[in-house]
Amino acid sequence: MTVPHARTSATRFPVAVDAALRAAGWEPGRWDMRQAEIWADTLRAHTSPAGHTHALFPAAVEAWAEFGTLHLVPGGPGREIEPSALRVDPMYGLHAARTLGDLGRALDSQVAPLGAEVPAEGGAEDEAALLVVDAEGRVYALDHTGDWYLGADFDAALGVLLTGVRPERLGVR
Repeated sequence: MTVPHARTSATRFPVAVDAALRAAGWEPGRWDMRQAEIWADTLRAHTSPAGHTHALFPAAVEAWAEFGTLHLVPGGPGREIEPSALRVDPMYGLHAARTLGDLGRALDSQVAPLGAEVPAEGGAEDEAALLVVDAEGRVYALDHTGDWYLGADFDAALGVLLTGVRPERLGVR
């Protein structure tokens, strides 16, 4: 019997996460810096009507380079809640510069978009969570119900999303 959160000896990910990554086309060593730079340039050039801009930093660019354009789909039922499918594409957050700036100030860090949870079949696009990363590499989800901590890095966040582990809601300070 395979334990869903066990790690294989050949990968840094739990088995279920590794399977979803490979089904989406990821493999160790994947690195598309050209696409990551296109996204960085697009975000850098965007200014909201109120003058808000996006923060850019290595943790975001590295996540885009390794995982960008992937559409990840969970392979089974969740451990605590329904697992989430996601797309790694920071353009989901292009028009959220003010929201990300506000979250960054609350976290005392900079925040950049990573992608979005893809709604379940029949779900509304505006109910999808925006996935973001801070300058330290921590990952969060922002949706209509609140802001959620997904993990200390993107690897951990993938485990939470794809295996249905209940994320921690950010509290009010």
